Amino acid sequence: MKSNYLLIIFLFLSSFGFAQSFEVGGTVKEKGTGLPIPGVNVQIKNSTKGVATDFDGKFLLKSIPSGSTLVFSYIGYKNFEYKVSSSTTSLTVAMQEDAKSLDEVVVIGYGSQKRREVTGAVSVIDSKTLDIIKPVKVEQALQGTVSGVNVTSQSGSPGAALDIRIRGIATNGENRPTTIIDGYVGELGLLNPNDIESITVLKDAQAAIYGTIGANGVILITTKAGKKNSKSKIVYNTYTGFQETSRKLNLLNATEYALLLNESYANGGQTLPYKTVTGLGKGTNWQNEVFNSSVPIINHDISVSGGSDKVTYAVSGSHLDQEGIIGGNKSGFLRNTARVSLNADVTDKLKLKTNVIYTYFNRKTLNENGLGSVLFNALNVPSTLSPYDANGNYSLVPSTTGLGTEIINPLAQIANTNNDYNFKKLNGNFGLEYKVLKDFVVSSSMGFNTSNSKSRDFAKQISYGGKVFDVIRSSVTQGAVNDNNYSFDVFGTYTKKVGANHNFVGTIGNTIFKEWGNGLYATGFDVPNNSWDFADISLANGLSAAKSNSSYSYDERRLSYFGRVQYDYKGKYLLSGMLRRDASTKFGPGNKVGYFPSFTAGWVLSDEDFFGTDKLVNFVKLRASYGTLGNDQIPNNGYISQLSGEGTYVFDGALVTGTAIGQIPNPDLKWEEAQKTDIGVDVKLFDNKVSLVADYFTDTRKDLLIPNIPVSGITGVYAPGASSPTVNAGTVKNSGVEFAVDYKNKFSENLTVSVGYNVTFLRNKVLAVNNGTGFIEGGSFGVGQPAPSRMEVGMPIGYFYGYKTDGIFQNQKEVSEHPSQIALGANAAPGDIRYVDVNGDGEITTADRTNLGNPIPTATMGFNLQLNYKNIDFAAYTFASVGNDMVRNYERTLTDANRLNYVLGRWTGEGTSNTTPRVTTGATANNVFSDYFVEDASYLRIQNIQVGYTLNSRISEKVGISKFRLYTGVNNLYTFTKYKGFDPGASNGSPIGGGIDYGFYPTPRTYLLGLNINF
Repeated sequence: MKSNYLLIIFLFLSSFGFAQSFEVGGTVKEKGTGLPIPGVNVQIKNSTKGVATDFDGKFLLKSIPSGSTLVFSYIGYKNFEYKVSSSTTSLTVAMQEDAKSLDEVVVIGYGSQKRREVTGAVSVIDSKTLDIIKPVKVEQALQGTVSGVNVTSQSGSPGAALDIRIRGIATNGENRPTTIIDGYVGELGLLNPNDIESITVLKDAQAAIYGTIGANGVILITTKAGKKNSKSKIVYNTYTGFQETSRKLNLLNATEYALLLNESYANGGQTLPYKTVTGLGKGTNWQNEVFNSSVPIINHDISVSGGSDKVTYAVSGSHLDQEGIIGGNKSGFLRNTARVSLNADVTDKLKLKTNVIYTYFNRKTLNENGLGSVLFNALNVPSTLSPYDANGNYSLVPSTTGLGTEIINPLAQIANTNNDYNFKKLNGNFGLEYKVLKDFVVSSSMGFNTSNSKSRDFAKQISYGGKVFDVIRSSVTQGAVNDNNYSFDVFGTYTKKVGANHNFVGTIGNTIFKEWGNGLYATGFDVPNNSWDFADISLANGLSAAKSNSSYSYDERRLSYFGRVQYDYKGKYLLSGMLRRDASTKFGPGNKVGYFPSFTAGWVLSDEDFFGTDKLVNFVKLRASYGTLGNDQIPNNGYISQLSGEGTYVFDGALVTGTAIGQIPNPDLKWEEAQKTDIGVDVKLFDNKVSLVADYFTDTRKDLLIPNIPVSGITGVYAPGASSPTVNAGTVKNSGVEFAVDYKNKFSENLTVSVGYNVTFLRNKVLAVNNGTGFIEGGSFGVGQPAPSRMEVGMPIGYFYGYKTDGIFQNQKEVSEHPSQIALGANAAPGDIRYVDVNGDGEITTADRTNLGNPIPTATMGFNLQLNYKNIDFAAYTFASVGNDMVRNYERTLTDANRLNYVLGRWTGEGTSNTTPRVTTGATANNVFSDYFVEDASYLRIQNIQVGYTLNSRISEKVGISKFRLYTGVNNLYTFTKYKGFDPGASNGSPIGGGIDYGFYPTPRTYLLGLNINF
């Protein structure tokens, strides 16, 4: 009987316990927007039981004990806890975004760190910023958003290259940072911006983990991946718009031109070219003729992502089609990309990661940024000349002395330009991660890049009336290039906690990198029908007396070992040390191996007891770094002699073409070394609403790899294909201060504000040039003049070197009392430029040339604003550059060329002008390179403005759409500057001569209308 009672009690307790176990379901949404959040982890507190929300933010959790607490967690949002009871059956949870946790984990190269523990100078851009900026090329998103980073365009034409400089120009060789995409070396400009999850910029010695490729900084790209336990998410983005030139220069119209030319001829004692100017009117505006308006641009992007408990996936594709504001489809760019990302937990210990990207683009180009470019001609052709003659053909520019032989009709130039460039690239990586022990993980990754390109360029048989661009025989030049590389990384990470407060992370690994490829170029003459349609070498059967084909091949390798130890005590005292050893085939015996150590340290001051619980200051971290990084970005095989030049020999009385030694070898070549120091502080204020980051940095680049160092003429460096050697022969130092402040606040459920400002002050100084002369020249100005840029000890790299001016001679007495200027090419006269006798020897000669300006800005800054009010969002991004100079070199100094209208303020008699010289056909020294042609190119640019509207989710969900956003925006809205040229922010990419404006193709202003849809 007793046992029966015990059984009854057991069954009662069991039924009671069962009755207290129940299920809870519900939906998790984003607070404020009401959008569902897929992939939220819903877990019973202090247990391992939990589920994840589906694509619609819904969840169902069964067998929950009474009194349990559910914890809702998701990256980027604050954790939310809810205590359930038997009456709880359905929940609607609103999770609040947590700006702090968005930056919780930062990729630092072969690993990651919590943001609060990072001891290097690191900046991060997330995908939300990319969504707002809508860059055509990823590099554009870095301008103004990251302190210490300056992005300049080589041209505004579609598909043109952009140059990134991190903390200044430190070498006269390769200055671009290395891009690492998901662990392998890649190319930033080819990525689809919508495939990127985050961009991390390593600016200091923390990049030493990448050794010889880290001296110019490292950009780490993390691409988007699917999320575990989430339904398939489909995202479609599209925008379309039109482009126009952002600027036109003020040129003389036909009447102004004719009057000015008459005055010039009269001052030169010549017959007036225009007997009457009546009826000329405004004439031809050649800029209006070459610049197109309402030029289309369109982009489509679609992605599908999702995942189960073990496998995640992301698949995307994009299409971009952009025509040029000059020449339309003659300067068009088309890019298609496709990407597949797959991550799988093969076992509890083994993980697989893959990411493969395919890129195809087609680009057509016009002659730009130089003497004879389309814009050069548009600026210099007289406005009195009509585009077409009486027969409807393109008019010819007269070959008179006053117009020279290089100015032609730009419309004819565009029509007769035919070329095509196709590029295909497959790149990606395959990685494995194995958890050997609880604290020890081994990772391996194989990255690869393989690309093929084909080019075709047709030169039509044409006469422009005796110009240098006349083509006597039609020809077609075709090229085929194959480039490849692969990297194989294996590294182990050991994480150990000793006691309660000591934390260690050790990383050791090995990298193998190989790149190889080949190229072939050939030219055929006499194209059938003199037509682009028949421009193919197989059809061009004309013979050439000279060599008309060439080829090359290369094979370079690098073997590297690296190690890093990270330590922290209570997350308060932070230390890190790393060492990388690189061996490269780019250097000869004895110099193949380089060692690159670095150290970083940090102190979280706000964790100290004496800091207290300050309500105003929430977080303070002091940090410092020092290390050595390398740069080996030079042409291959510089330490050996190769038969890559052309030679002409006499055999039996006849000339025979053969090969000769190319670049003179230098067996002593070794690494460039960058010694980098950084001292910084990170601060958070006012309940973490305000973030401050400040850094002082130095970068001393030693043993610069300088190409084409002048040597004795006996060695014969001027033969075709020959060149002077590359030598370690210089030292440059960059130093500066960076400061960034961000303010983010949610004022109410309806209003969120985010404001950011960053500024970088930079000083560049050359410390050594060991080439025998003490300076290196570069760039060009006018025709036949000395190089206007220099790299010289004590000066900024690429500073401008020429004559300093002191106004205009007002009368003959001033001319007579001034040192003679005849050595510059002509006697001075009233109305001419007065040059300064810098050395005081009583005459103006080449010895009086001096520093005229600096193309490197003293300060760069960005100001960004984002507002969200209910369903409306607004964003504005600006960028400013202060203190940079630029040389005005797009004006031809020929007497009959057209001019900018500032010449209307020229000197015409005593007291009329002290800035702009007289006009004359007679000989003067007014056109020698001087500060008259150097202008302040400081500018402020409104880069992006965007306004968007997101449809209420309650409405969009009825048709199965989780997000529906419509937006409109303008890119490159306006540039405030005193510079007379098209683009004060452009550069040709060369450290010496980069600030010389040959007529830069302006970056277009783009008006966009776009749509974002999430299913």
